[in-house]
Amino acid sequence: MSSVLAGSSILITGGTGSLGKALTQELLAERAVGRLVILSRDELKQFEMRQQFGEDPRLRWFLGDVRDVARLRRAMHGIDYVIHAAALKQVDTAEYNPFEFVETNVRGSQNVIEASIDAGVKRVVALSTDKASSPINLYGATKLAADRMFIASNHYAASYPTRFSVVRYGNVSGSRGSIVPKWRELARASRPLPITDKRMTRFWITLPQAVEFVLSSFDIMSGGELYVPRIPSVRIVDLAEAVAPGAETVEIGIRPGEKLHEEMIAEDDARRTLILGDRFVVQPHLSGWGYRSPAGGLPFPESESYRSDRNQAWLSVEELRAILNAV
Repeated sequence: MSSVLAGSSILITGGTGSLGKALTQELLAERAVGRLVILSRDELKQFEMRQQFGEDPRLRWFLGDVRDVARLRRAMHGIDYVIHAAALKQVDTAEYNPFEFVETNVRGSQNVIEASIDAGVKRVVALSTDKASSPINLYGATKLAADRMFIASNHYAASYPTRFSVVRYGNVSGSRGSIVPKWRELARASRPLPITDKRMTRFWITLPQAVEFVLSSFDIMSGGELYVPRIPSVRIVDLAEAVAPGAETVEIGIRPGEKLHEEMIAEDDARRTLILGDRFVVQPHLSGWGYRSPAGGLPFPESESYRSDRNQAWLSVEELRAILNAV
């Protein structure tokens, strides 16, 4: 497929995670990239990923942390596009170690911004999370700060070629943090499946869908957009039934910092949001670098939010089971 990424040099921060591996597979197999740099701080995960992808001459491996701006500048030498996926993500861990999350998710984001501008990177897409919308926990607060920083950095880089956008979505089916593998393990042992709250709903996006959404954003972005995919919702009880039909479930209560329903666009952001094909586009508060609204966008209904319990599209148990069996 035709893409601005073809023949280019790309860096993925936090590239050894589930999404990073899936992005790597797609970029090498389908996007004809010229060079792909994987930056992460875990040498074991890098070693395991190198075994998976072999000695592809397009791959480069950088041990490093987004907290280290000098290392980022070195890794970004000659890079055209950056996917910023590195982050600390565990909600409960953030409450015990708040400043560590600030250092990685906030200060690390500023380092990515600085290094991208200094290296002359063309476009940067930063990965966000549903927890950054109306945050109720420390992790979400750090990601909201990072989102705003990346959008505002277009002002900072106005006289440079670098432009920044953000992609936001919720939990990814098939990723390392998915509950599905744990439920399957418990079902095989004939043990009940733990459910935090039977009223809970979540947005549903598969790993291939997330990969395509991230990469397609490079082709359409001008800088300053926050992209949110238009995806279906699932009821947590339906997901449990799809994973293990007839299995016993037990409610264990919502964990600290967890929401009953996912939100990706807050009500107060609706007035800045457009509906555009497969996505919503949350436009910047300020746009002094020359941002222009995308053509063909329809206004998002004011005084509404994009929440998993208010969604118009839902997956049935049968549809969920078919998706899970295909993974």
